Amino acid sequence: MKNYRVGAYYFPNYHVDARNEIAHGTGWSEWDLVRAATSRFPGHDQPKVPFWGYEDEADSRVMAKKINAAADHGLNHFLFDWYWYDDGPYLNRALDEGFLGASNNERLEFALMWANHDWFDIHPAKLSGPKNLLYPGAIMRQTFDAIVDVVIEKYFRHPSYLKINGCPYFSIYELMTLMQSLGGAQATREAFEFFRERTKSAGFPDLHLNAIVWGVQILPTEKSIENPQQLLEVLGFDSIASYVWIHDVALPDFPQTEYAFVAEKAAQKWQSLRREYSLPYHPNVTMGWDSSARTVQSDRYENVGYPFMPILKNNSPENFKAALQDVKAFLDERANGPNICSINAWNEWTEGSYLEPDTKNGLAYLEAIRDVFGAGDDTISF
Repeated sequence: MKNYRVGAYYFPNYHVDARNEIAHGTGWSEWDLVRAATSRFPGHDQPKVPFWGYEDEADSRVMAKKINAAADHGLNHFLFDWYWYDDGPYLNRALDEGFLGASNNERLEFALMWANHDWFDIHPAKLSGPKNLLYPGAIMRQTFDAIVDVVIEKYFRHPSYLKINGCPYFSIYELMTLMQSLGGAQATREAFEFFRERTKSAGFPDLHLNAIVWGVQILPTEKSIENPQQLLEVLGFDSIASYVWIHDVALPDFPQTEYAFVAEKAAQKWQSLRREYSLPYHPNVTMGWDSSARTVQSDRYENVGYPFMPILKNNSPENFKAALQDVKAFLDERANGPNICSINAWNEWTEGSYLEPDTKNGLAYLEAIRDVFGAGDDTISF
């Protein structure tokens, strides 16, 4: 019997962070955008209202409730969007104080997906005009080395950290950004080799390095590398993954595109990625999409690009369950293949992709996971 590893990406912007207070004022969190969201066109389902209320995820008691709900409904791990820039960490309290401080964190594994992208001030974004860059994603090599030490000592050593064959799992969101800042493929490979050696010196068999494939491109200077698959092999990655459907599937209809249409296209993309890459591929199921909450609500809602873009309609719990059944069948196609998949997301409220209960559907999306993959909280080593 196959043991499935079903994880949910976790976006930690629902607590007070010092950087956010500088940009948006005392006590601000992304809950402010959730509260302020309005219906922008006929039939638009906004605002989204959390069933549990606008809770502080950095409170370990609040996080304990999330852990229990996730584990009870078949999730095995959270993949935390993890931020660290040249000037230090950002949005870290949900993990460091909330999850790591929760008395029941042995029920759920966790891992880091380094969200090393540029952070623009889009909370909220205006329809037109330049977007202010707050924190550049590019880093220096000395920052990378510092990140390695923090990650190993603070996270990898935690008993609940996600490991594959004993190797801690670490995912990178924007490989291109990292390569450009470090100086190309060879320099990036050397940085990864440093990461592996430090991980092994800490007592682990090795590092399991994962790439989010939407950001895999070849730099113009890399003349000896012919394709993205070769690039990932040169850099020494162990697996690839998807983050969200909109990275792989265009939304053709504005203001709303049918969820079932995108689900079908995403399933086709899983197959093409499995064929194109020799590395093990971990597919993604996306619960929904509506980034309108990240826009200035008094601006017209026009199709000009993120976050002014189409939303997914009819992403009902039933249609979400069908997508989960499809991804389970995809995993089952290879008896000895990787059994990992991800869901976007646990709590992307302002992008309309969240498993946490709301006042409309309650626990229905979590129940869909339980119905497809089963419930239980035993940690499975593989």
